[in-house]
Amino acid sequence: MSRDPQQSTRSVRGERLLHAPADRRGRGALPPLEIALLALAVLGISLSAPLATYAAAPALAIAFWRNVMASAVLMPRVVTGRNRWPGKADLALSALAGLFLAAHFGTWIPSLNMTSVAASTALVCTTPLWTGVIAKARGRSVSAAAWGGMLLALVGVTVVSSVDVGSSSRAIVGDALALVGGACMAAYLTVGESVRRRVDTGTYTAVCYGTAAVALLVACLATGSDLIGFDTRTWAALFGLTIAGQLVGHSLLNRSLSVVSGSTVAVVSLLEVPGASFLAAILLGQAPALPVYLGVAVTLIGVYIVIRAESRVS
Repeated sequence: MSRDPQQSTRSVRGERLLHAPADRRGRGALPPLEIALLALAVLGISLSAPLATYAAAPALAIAFWRNVMASAVLMPRVVTGRNRWPGKADLALSALAGLFLAAHFGTWIPSLNMTSVAASTALVCTTPLWTGVIAKARGRSVSAAAWGGMLLALVGVTVVSSVDVGSSSRAIVGDALALVGGACMAAYLTVGESVRRRVDTGTYTAVCYGTAAVALLVACLATGSDLIGFDTRTWAALFGLTIAGQLVGHSLLNRSLSVVSGSTVAVVSLLEVPGASFLAAILLGQAPALPVYLGVAVTLIGVYIVIRAESRVS
């Protein structure tokens, strides 16, 4: 399919805006509508962990259906749209990102049934720390402030995970899976960072979700995880997880990039940690202990420092 020259120009300008420093994207207070949409996005992603826990289905099946349903919504628009399909190299990288995304879901969602929602969500949200490590390994400079923020966040993570250390070996495994999930998400973002400079977000996301769905289907078949036969409550939770976490939460965060910086969006998305804990307390009766709240707060502060430090040099 050919690309409209005007559309291509708009796409390039949009990508430049996406990667521009925050002070080049417009200043001043956000309009009330944008604040409301960001709040709705946080609510959507915060519902992911409680809904995944609420669904009476195997963890891998939950991850599979989340990606299949999202792909079913996104792919028709990509196929019928006028955007150019990615080249072989970008298509391969998009698929690789999808594999990392599948690994993220395939480790994080099982952790929700092995440790507390608060601990699992806090640990998987160490993604910015892992991206810092990957950046350093690739030869990119990381400021002292960023490393300090990483250290502070790791202290917070230790506080959160230590709550489960004394409870059971199952909780320890759950914490470890959540950490792996955070690392896989960092790898997914690292691969996608370069691809999305050349491929529009809708096409890239559709390929990622589709690849993740295929990989998770293989994992489900290999482990004997049931994919059908769930009760109405579980199907409702799966639909809710797709709509709230994927199509509403992440879509609105992506939309907000047109009016606020990526660093701001990243900071806002970290509100998933206290948001998921709060919703878990209401929906699941899983009220976290006080040290978990303290660890979550310290982790958020540390990650915020990292993001601010990186934004100053971007």
